[in-house]
Amino acid sequence: MATDEEIKSEFNRSGFALVEEDEILKRCVTLCINYGLKPSDLVSSWELYHLNRQLVDQTVKKDEMDGFLLHLQNQQKESIMAEESGLHIYSNRDVDMLLDVIPEDTEEIVTTPTNKSQRLHTDPFGSINKSKDYGYSSGKSVGHVTPFGRRINKFVVKFNIGNAASQAENGNKDDVENSEDDMIIKRVQTSHRCSLKVNGSGPEPGCRFMYERTEDKFNALENRIIRHADAFVASGLYKELVDPAVASQRSIFAVGMICCDGEGHLNDKSILLQSSAERTSGQRVPLDLNRLNQFSIFPGQIVGIEGQNPSGHYLTASKLVDSVPLTHTADVDLPPAKKQNLDQEVLTPEGESHERSEVSFIIASGPFTTTDNLLFEPLNELLAYARRKPPQLLVLLGPFVDSEHPEIKKGAVDATFNEIFQVEVLKKLQDYVEFMGSEVRVVLVPSIRDANHDFIFPQPPFYIHMPDPERQITSLSNPGTFEANQVKVDCCTVDVLKQLSGEEFSKNPSGVPTDRMSRLASHLLRQRSFYPLYPPPESLPYDSSLAPQALQISSIPDILLLPSDMRYFVKVLSVGEDAAKCVCVNPGRLAKGEGAGTFVELTYKGGPESMHASIISI
Repeated sequence: MATDEEIKSEFNRSGFALVEEDEILKRCVTLCINYGLKPSDLVSSWELYHLNRQLVDQTVKKDEMDGFLLHLQNQQKESIMAEESGLHIYSNRDVDMLLDVIPEDTEEIVTTPTNKSQRLHTDPFGSINKSKDYGYSSGKSVGHVTPFGRRINKFVVKFNIGNAASQAENGNKDDVENSEDDMIIKRVQTSHRCSLKVNGSGPEPGCRFMYERTEDKFNALENRIIRHADAFVASGLYKELVDPAVASQRSIFAVGMICCDGEGHLNDKSILLQSSAERTSGQRVPLDLNRLNQFSIFPGQIVGIEGQNPSGHYLTASKLVDSVPLTHTADVDLPPAKKQNLDQEVLTPEGESHERSEVSFIIASGPFTTTDNLLFEPLNELLAYARRKPPQLLVLLGPFVDSEHPEIKKGAVDATFNEIFQVEVLKKLQDYVEFMGSEVRVVLVPSIRDANHDFIFPQPPFYIHMPDPERQITSLSNPGTFEANQVKVDCCTVDVLKQLSGEEFSKNPSGVPTDRMSRLASHLLRQRSFYPLYPPPESLPYDSSLAPQALQISSIPDILLLPSDMRYFVKVLSVGEDAAKCVCVNPGRLAKGEGAGTFVELTYKGGPESMHASIISI
């Protein structure tokens, strides 16, 4: 049974102060009993609740406990659903199916489709409510208005940064009902076509995977430690590197990887530092950080430690350095052959400008359909919005055909996953670019949750086989890097922010507010890696042998896209001693359950100081 002292200790270890301590601890003990939680599990759930609510103060207040209770109840419900795959929650759809409630005007449609095009094709720009096709959903007619279709507040600006004009609630309602003539006028006013250059060294479509050896894992970790050690030495800011496991009375500087002494989360008694096997002994030595006022660490992080190890058994740190000097405009670190191949892939027809200029984006992350059907209503609405307010670049981040969707998991669909992707995503995007003209471009980034794609990370791009003479639809690897009008954009669809938040162990001065989301995102830039966490969770199909350089961040991008289940945000990060700026974007999910999610509209010109960005509900 959890005690007050254990719960208080866990909160303090995570940097949280308790307000009205007695009452909060009493509530927490009750929650531990009711939900069968350990104190560490309770505090981990509080950290997730704290991040999703974007609370600034590192305090636990009585007023927040009711909201935290609802958070725990939702977690409990999700875990029950995950454990009991056969469990079904009844809804209006089941009632309609049992009562045979089918609109009269759909009787001629309720027959087995005679061919694939009849079964799959839908009007890409038609109103959702006018469609009579049953789609892929088992038992739900489109004539029945979905919860997504019943939403009231559409295209409401949730957050602004820069000088983007704020729109009032339902301010786009008139725009939604624009006539076809208005759409043609807006299409004529579209900005000039942007240049697009695909960089990176990710795996190619059709690559072999699941051939990773233990040697490959060791070499990947060893190379990371060596690269960081070389960067520390090259900077000239630190002493000569020393083996941290060797006893020494003098102050030393060592570089190694943070590890956990056990299978649980990091705490002040379980921190280990693993050095390079090639440069030093490669041994793990316990690390004491109690003398530091501030730090933020996680398993797999490469750090520089200045301290003493007089006995050879314990390294006591006096300084921790988690970042090495990064360049802001360095070329991507690729072999010459790869650079040459990519130079041939520059998607820039003659006459397009190569100068660094303004670029407008619409950025959205999947799922692109709600959990109660496979009608892809949010994607249809997004493309309709992009027709009215066309960006130069529409960036869509997976999953597209979500393997976590209830209909996909149950196999209750009458088409293959690839057919769904081709018809519901690619066909609609092709119609969109044909309608808008050659000025617009679309970039797709896959996700490991895409049922129609390789379940591996790093992940190859989609193989898109469709007529596209203007090369307007491009797929990147995951993670991927591209440049639009010389603006460098990095993106990764693995939810690394959520995973880092569960593994991070940090200490901050009391009373000093911290922005944890910015700190989590900055870890990627400081570590020069799209995925610095090690070991990865079992749910991530990480393969270190597939593309060793695919996860490296060689220079600070202008824009970093990190879609996450955590609360949406647009933040400007400052990294390194020269305080290089990077705009980090989490657009949120376009569909959340049966309801609407969010996307980001962003205009970037020259730097973050002249950036305009809005987070908009779909």
